[in-house]
Amino acid sequence: MNVASVVKLVVNGRAESLAVPHDAPLLTVLRNDLGLNGPKYGCGLGECGACTVLVDGIEARACVIPVGGVEGRHITTLEGLGSADALHPVQRAFIECQAAQCGYCLNGMIVSTVALLKRFPHPTAQQTRDALAHNLCRCGAHLEILQAVQRAAELSAAAAAVSR
Repeated sequence: MNVASVVKLVVNGRAESLAVPHDAPLLTVLRNDLGLNGPKYGCGLGECGACTVLVDGIEARACVIPVGGVEGRHITTLEGLGSADALHPVQRAFIECQAAQCGYCLNGMIVSTVALLKRFPHPTAQQTRDALAHNLCRCGAHLEILQAVQRAAELSAAAAAVSR
């Protein structure tokens, strides 16, 4: 029996206390309980990357993580990266490079790129391909996505230089 109990998380910088079963998928809680539609339901097996979020800054597949397993942790979704008025450099790069067709994979691609750029601020083409290899795009926008990652690295470096 899945009994609801209070789970405490920090989602996009905001403390949340939710009465949900501890074994509920994080993705379901994010979408249904918090109204965050960035992470998408794709395969439900953690294989396609559509549900990717950051957990304490590390990319994770929200569809296979029980919400109780991330209690007390910091969760960042696509919505927590930037806003329409202040886009995250990765979001801006994806728009500039027109790196989407249907957009379903975009959440995972963007969030995975943010994680990649934290590890490698100036990733090689191979590092980029390796980092995004498990994010599926059925539309075939891979070339534009790879260009967007390189552009995001440029924009992130420029933003870091300004903030120094």
